Amino acid sequence: MSQFIHPSWANFEREHVWHPYASMKNPAPVYPVTSASGVMLEFEDGRQMIDGMASWWCAIHGYNVPELNEAVETQLKAMAHVMFGGLTHKPAADLAEALLKIAPNDMKHVFFSDSGSVSVEVGIKMAIQYWQAQGKTDKQKLLTIRHGYHGDTFGTMGVCDPVSGMHHLFTGMLTEHFFADAPSAETDAAWDDSQIDSFRSQLEAHHHDIAAVILEPIVQNAGGMRFYAPEFLRQVRRLCDAYDLLLIFDEIATGFGRTGKMFACEHAAIQPDIMCVGKALTGGYMTLAATLCSSKVCDGIHADGAGVLMHGPTFMANPLACAVALASIELLLKSPWQERAVNIEQQLEKELMSCRDRAGVADVRVKGAIGVIEMKDAVDVAAVQKQLIAQGVWLRPFGKLIYTMPPYIISNHELKKVTAAMCDVVSTL
Repeated sequence: MSQFIHPSWANFEREHVWHPYASMKNPAPVYPVTSASGVMLEFEDGRQMIDGMASWWCAIHGYNVPELNEAVETQLKAMAHVMFGGLTHKPAADLAEALLKIAPNDMKHVFFSDSGSVSVEVGIKMAIQYWQAQGKTDKQKLLTIRHGYHGDTFGTMGVCDPVSGMHHLFTGMLTEHFFADAPSAETDAAWDDSQIDSFRSQLEAHHHDIAAVILEPIVQNAGGMRFYAPEFLRQVRRLCDAYDLLLIFDEIATGFGRTGKMFACEHAAIQPDIMCVGKALTGGYMTLAATLCSSKVCDGIHADGAGVLMHGPTFMANPLACAVALASIELLLKSPWQERAVNIEQQLEKELMSCRDRAGVADVRVKGAIGVIEMKDAVDVAAVQKQLIAQGVWLRPFGKLIYTMPPYIISNHELKKVTAAMCDVVSTL
């Protein structure tokens, strides 16, 4: 045994390793995982869990995927990493080509980064640099809608919902941006034009200061798993064009088929000027993200004669991550991913809607491979997880939400176990 390996790793971990959104002194339960395959996680004590979270929505193909394993192993033999400053490599070029083929066709350029939050930071920088190059240096603010979530870094925290965005501790330290009311209509059939009024008012009052609008298209994820009508996006696009503003779409959670379309903006048949992707980009194998932009944005940044985008992550375009991301995209395109999304959506609709009338349930909603039970009151996450684990299901509720975003390969039988566990837990709350 190495001199650096503690004889009881779990004890050491509890004492020294900090988990996300967690306390070191009063930690929530964590469950040691020793292996993962298909949609199953194996705990250290031998228990098998169906992962209904796809590891925070990224393991869309499940775990231990032969095609992705092979991509990593092949690339590892050639080159694990090389800096992207002044050097380049084929995995990055191949991945960029694959991304641009499936992205909205206005997207023409790709900037790689390490994580979703950083890809949004890059998108914000692109927007601000675009206007600086035009000599409009006052355009430094962003406009978004309430209930949104775009990441945990300082730039991204500023465009998360100031009340529900989990960042209240940093109030006063963040850049102050503009917020409009989020639409309440979930479908175009329920749409009313009054739902764009707050957004339009903000543009009318502040467009001289706004560099870009940033939105999670169709689904607001960590801000509350809210769904909204495509018509809102269409009207936002028209207003951005009317006021000559850039539009950023954060597709980090919704990209690569999660909502039933390759990218959620396709539900509205519109295109952004800048698009951020991450999470499922590598099929959950490695951390990687990308910020895509149109020729308009790229040319605009170059209008000052320099065009140097001021960002440079150390592990930008890591070859291993690029290779496995390319393999993940190819695997997705070869798979019946659209049929799978439809099947998952239909099964979630059928099985979760039985919970709608139960005491304590505020709402049940489904979009693509996303199923949400919203309670009237916040849930005890640790207690709910314990009940779910007893039924062989891994989920991570938050706030008032018990939800699933499973791997696309999940079987009907496995998904039924997830939905049954969710409904059983709800009946006890």
